[in-house]
Amino acid sequence: MSPVPVPAEPVTADPVREVPDTLLTQSWLDLSFLHWAADPADVAPLLPAGTVPDTLDGLTYVGLVAFRMYRVGWLGLPGVPYFGTFPETNVRLYSVDGHGQRGVVFRSLEASRLLPVVVARTVFRLPYTWARMAIHRDADTVHYTSRRRWPGPRGAHSRIAVRIGERIDRPTDLDHFLTARWGMHSAFFGRTLYLPNVHPRWPLHRAELLHCEDDLIAAAGLPSPAGPPVSVLHSPGVPVRFGRPARPTTA
Repeated sequence: MSPVPVPAEPVTADPVREVPDTLLTQSWLDLSFLHWAADPADVAPLLPAGTVPDTLDGLTYVGLVAFRMYRVGWLGLPGVPYFGTFPETNVRLYSVDGHGQRGVVFRSLEASRLLPVVVARTVFRLPYTWARMAIHRDADTVHYTSRRRWPGPRGAHSRIAVRIGERIDRPTDLDHFLTARWGMHSAFFGRTLYLPNVHPRWPLHRAELLHCEDDLIAAAGLPSPAGPPVSVLHSPGVPVRFGRPARPTTA
């Protein structure tokens, strides 16, 4: 069933809802956001039931986001230093559901720790994959590398290098649309759930893409990007809290 046409919540730099009960804590550090514009019709079949592509001026976007996950913790417990800290690279899409909740949909999430990958896949049905990964920073340049180990397609890879530019004092509507996402939609045993999150306002920088060699987007079932990304951003990061799943979407 298609979602009820309720107006989408506003795109805001600050959280749009409270998250009173904390399910999960973590920090996202040293992030680089690469985005390509996409036709909503190409993306729609890849989204969970009850959601449609979220758009800005008629376009939706495919994101390739590389960063360092830091100290994942559960139910208010302290974050785990080893198993909860690892590089991650995800391919994501942008969604809105029948209640007007905007979110992201992850098509794949590469991570360098096997145990979190297995837990995320088996318990939460998230498309995590185990990969050999590294993040290296040299002055204002950050390099991210990833090569998939399990499951297939084995060898799917990404190599990204960006040069960090000046802090953005006044982010554009597109900057907010691509980064200020206050939840995720995910299929879970036949239902589409919405997991809300809150974090401080993003500190964003413009960034110059120095190198991008990637087939993770194609491995996630999307057309390979034609041309350079339309947006390249960097952030030193934010601490994040996830709440319990909110009202599910109409499925």
